Amino acid sequence: MTIVTVFRSRLRPGVEDDYSRVANEMSRLVQLIDGFIDERFYVAPDGERVTIVRFRDLESHQTWAQHPDHLVAQRRGREEFYSWYDIAVTEERYGRHFDGPAT
Repeated sequence: MTIVTVFRSRLRPGVEDDYSRVANEMSRLVQLIDGFIDERFYVAPDGERVTIVRFRDLESHQTWAQHPDHLVAQRRGREEFYSWYDIAVTEERYGRHFDGPAT
């Protein structure tokens, strides 16, 4: 059963460079977790950020949630980077993938 995390956030002014370094390192590390499927990042025109991360199962998600470097990054996020955030973790109940015809 796939676990999907949707992380919405907004950065404080002036933290973009430091945040980017930490976010890039977290992106590199999460890919090393057994059970990691993929991640996507989006930034809305108003500056809201959305990260979607998928894991094979709850165990692999929890491994990432409790990774020591990720815990440090979470603390820095609260103390330094985010003006607000919202996180939702859910089980994917249905999924379908379509690849169009080869061109």
